[in-house]
Amino acid sequence: MIGSRRHNVGITPLETMIDLLVHGQDIAIPLQRDLPMPPDAATAGATRLWSTRSTGKARVFADVPLDGFRFTATDAEWSSGSGPEVRGPISAILLLFSGRRAGLSRLEGDGAGELRRRLAHA
Repeated sequence: MIGSRRHNVGITPLETMIDLLVHGQDIAIPLQRDLPMPPDAATAGATRLWSTRSTGKARVFADVPLDGFRFTATDAEWSSGSGPEVRGPISAILLLFSGRRAGLSRLEGDGAGELRRRLAHA
């Protein structure tokens, strides 16, 4: 698909972008490489995953107990949800929303401890 602007049937270009962002981190993080994630793209991805988390649509990402928290990006104009705040870089939020725990250590706030407890039991 390199160089192609086509995306898989049944998904939007946003899902393709999310795949590129998240899978890039899946490779970079274990190799201890810094792969910057464009904040605008990560924000669009986080918005998409947040808005489709409970649509009943087939999911490819692991479910994460997100309800009951307010997520706030510290490096982009983005927040969503209600409850105790969990804040951090938008890239860490996007990773969390896609079922990855790799960015969890970069999240803080009043709700971060409870989120970690929930994830330990999920």
